[in-house]
Amino acid sequence: MLEDRTAAASPASWPAAYPDGYAVVDVETTGLARDDRIVSAAVYQLDARGRVEDTWYTMVNPRRDPGPVWIHGLTSEVLADAPPFEDVAEEFARRLDGRVLVAHNAAFDWSMIAREYARARAEAPVRQRLCTIALSKELRLPLPNHKLESLAAHYGVVQRQAHHALDDARVLAEAFRPSLHLAAEAGLRLPLLACQPLTEWPDGPAAVRSATVGYQPDRRHGGPANWRPSRRRPACPYPNPGRYEPGKQLIQGMRVAFSGDTSIDRELLEDRATEAGLHVATSLSRLTSLLVTNDPDSYTSKTVKARQFGTPVVDEAVFIQLLSHVVPADATR
Repeated sequence: MLEDRTAAASPASWPAAYPDGYAVVDVETTGLARDDRIVSAAVYQLDARGRVEDTWYTMVNPRRDPGPVWIHGLTSEVLADAPPFEDVAEEFARRLDGRVLVAHNAAFDWSMIAREYARARAEAPVRQRLCTIALSKELRLPLPNHKLESLAAHYGVVQRQAHHALDDARVLAEAFRPSLHLAAEAGLRLPLLACQPLTEWPDGPAAVRSATVGYQPDRRHGGPANWRPSRRRPACPYPNPGRYEPGKQLIQGMRVAFSGDTSIDRELLEDRATEAGLHVATSLSRLTSLLVTNDPDSYTSKTVKARQFGTPVVDEAVFIQLLSHVVPADATR
């Protein structure tokens, strides 16, 4: 079945604007916060049509507690002899170079990779990414949810070891290939997003120590160490055009609030919203245009108010897609 689906798009119908190659990536991590680390990484290199060219896998010593061992199965003992990220950064970069990074919830994988390269005083050679969740939505696949196992089941791909980076990357590569061909058949524009490398890393010995596991900053002098300096956001220069209308585009000046955990670092997500001309709100009111949350049924103060006020709600993956097409404020006048 998989071969039939992947053979559907003939060479003559293949969109000329599609990328020349892809790097299907999965990373397992110590957690979701900005100071969490990668404990394993895998890359499936695919050609322009989604055929496998090469595979690569490595464990990574995070130099700290490995986090949810019950999920990724990598204990401190297993990781003790693994190389730290800076020792695999060059090889990892070689696998990514010149390719579109593909991942399931790509914003998360990219944010973890970008942070690791920033700590290593380097940049990942990635300029674009593609989220398979976003692609599934563009293709209107009849999935019960947007979990990797649901996408895999849709295409008959068998998972052998969930949350093992190499197997997750394999599963995603096999599921991405028929999705890519369906998109090509339909002449669909791929939901590609730009990858912004992180360059804001404090200079000096203290910054280097703060990135090293075991270093405890003196909390009497400014609190816990962060890898990005905190700063006040500039005021949004555009008037609020009102609420977001589902199915349409965001407009510069819209007030956006966030609630709950996000896969991509919250500060980075807010930065992207600010750069796009949106007003990042710290609270939710009747003037809020949109609430972004991955758990709309929770009982946080923002989700409760959103239900009371009828504020539109979208999840993180949808919001990231909307960010790529924000309408200029001038265009609405």
